[in-house]
Amino acid sequence: MSEIQVLIKPASGMCNMSCDYCFYRDETFKRTQHSYGFMTEQTLKNVIRKTMLQAEGAITYAFQGGEPTLRGLNFYKKAIEFQQQYNKNHIRVQNVFQTNGYALDNEWCHFFREHNFLIGLSVDGTAKIHNTFRHTRNGKDTFDRILRASQRLDEYGVEYNILTVVTNQVALDISEIYQFYKERGWRYQQYIACLDPLREERGNMQYSLTPELYGNFLVALFYLWYQDLQAGNQPYIRQFENYVGMAAGYMAESCEQRGVCGIQNVVEADGSVYPCDFYMLDEYRIGNFNTDLLNQIYRRRREIGFIEESQKLNLKCSTCRFYQLCRGGCQRNRECNADTGLYANYLCEAYQMFFEACYDKIVGIAGNILQDNMLTE
Repeated sequence: MSEIQVLIKPASGMCNMSCDYCFYRDETFKRTQHSYGFMTEQTLKNVIRKTMLQAEGAITYAFQGGEPTLRGLNFYKKAIEFQQQYNKNHIRVQNVFQTNGYALDNEWCHFFREHNFLIGLSVDGTAKIHNTFRHTRNGKDTFDRILRASQRLDEYGVEYNILTVVTNQVALDISEIYQFYKERGWRYQQYIACLDPLREERGNMQYSLTPELYGNFLVALFYLWYQDLQAGNQPYIRQFENYVGMAAGYMAESCEQRGVCGIQNVVEADGSVYPCDFYMLDEYRIGNFNTDLLNQIYRRRREIGFIEESQKLNLKCSTCRFYQLCRGGCQRNRECNADTGLYANYLCEAYQMFFEACYDKIVGIAGNILQDNMLTE
């Protein structure tokens, strides 16, 4: 097998914060068992053993939640031990840790630095916007504590990205947020469109992101980034970097921008496996690392046709002049036409707005990169 990606939820959906828009909390309440508690070390061992022995070249373990720090630092020390024990083929191992930052202290940061973890730290813009939807379970603000966590990561030299969920408020204030991130020195940024509750009517939540808002957000953010690009001082914004790479003929790293679901192994605390973080529901369960081999899990993925379902785009989408870069977006944001069985993206209007305004500039940047590469060869 080629490179393997494993996303592990060591604390299931449990969290030490209570974010209003949390998509995973929504998912957990739409399945038979809401929480699977804490992952045991035996389950962790089975996950690592059965994946690492099959990987070729590289393997990525991403720890997420809920909030993964709840499982405790010793659990991750054990994960490193298992990785070293079962890395018989001397493959490259990448560990990624997605956290709200609420519990990060010096001990956590020392561990991350020692073992070269890449951290995703969730921050939703400035203090006022962040605290609106990201708070403790009793409603207290969290921004100042997360800001201190970022400072600790800096002090220990830990590599981290800022992950921002694009709610309606983030979309409206992106200029202020962009400037604030620049002042903080946050050079690596990811922006993730906020999801409405699964299988519910869109646009009805306090945090809901409409297509028009998201389109205006993408255009505004791109021009801020493009201005800094012209000055040679732009931050790394994953979505834009991927669009430029695609325009240059490379494959996007994220399945959302490839337009087709990828081969993921998302593992709940009990060892159950699902094909995607956005579809951890009973009907999508494709195995369990405590009882099944990786090839059995892959076979079950093919049987339910999960990846194939994401290829069913309607004709308007697949023939759109922006399809080369848009690719129809994430399956989680698509809606199926009951008569045709084909999908269209709820955020299509947003992508149309964005590419109408920015497509030529993206292609131009890609062309310059290709020309520079030719000159250096």
